[in-house]
Amino acid sequence: MPDGMGEEASDKFAMLAAPTWRRYSFQFRYSGLEMKKVRVLMVCMGNICRSPLAHGIFEHLVAEAGLSDRIEVDSAGTHAYHVGQPPDPRSQDTARSRGIDITAQRARKVMADDFEAFDFVLAMDRDNYAMLEAICPPGREERLMLFMQFAPERGEREVPDPYYGGVSGFERVYEMVHAAAQGLLETIRRDHL
Repeated sequence: MPDGMGEEASDKFAMLAAPTWRRYSFQFRYSGLEMKKVRVLMVCMGNICRSPLAHGIFEHLVAEAGLSDRIEVDSAGTHAYHVGQPPDPRSQDTARSRGIDITAQRARKVMADDFEAFDFVLAMDRDNYAMLEAICPPGREERLMLFMQFAPERGEREVPDPYYGGVSGFERVYEMVHAAAQGLLETIRRDHL
């Protein structure tokens, strides 16, 4: 650091030099809050069925736990089929029937930069996991996981795509994703907060 640079300028210089995920931690630490915000990204194929439900359910659980200031959630798709569109009406109805509003969400495509911005990048199935693995920057592989690994008691590794089925498929997805979201929240509380 150049001579004559004050402590405040020194802190700003250090923040700019830090990787993106460390900047968030740095900002919280130096704003007096002494906390790192944990960021979670839910990913499915089109970002209109499974990942919006996972996003909404997890966000709801986080709010109920009073942790919205400590945990942030988003969702994305591995394909750009539905970019800018709201969740599938069946996903919206399934969430709404449990008091969860996902209508404000809009589909987006996942990017390699998401591995820098998010602590957890959670794939709904193995196909999407493989697509995410292909764009994951070196050194960020530990952030990529199958979402259902947070609900091992269910014995299911993948969340099936309900797009071509009926309402019962969305109900099943809700139950699976809710269980995994509870497990994820427990893991974050135990290991990251």
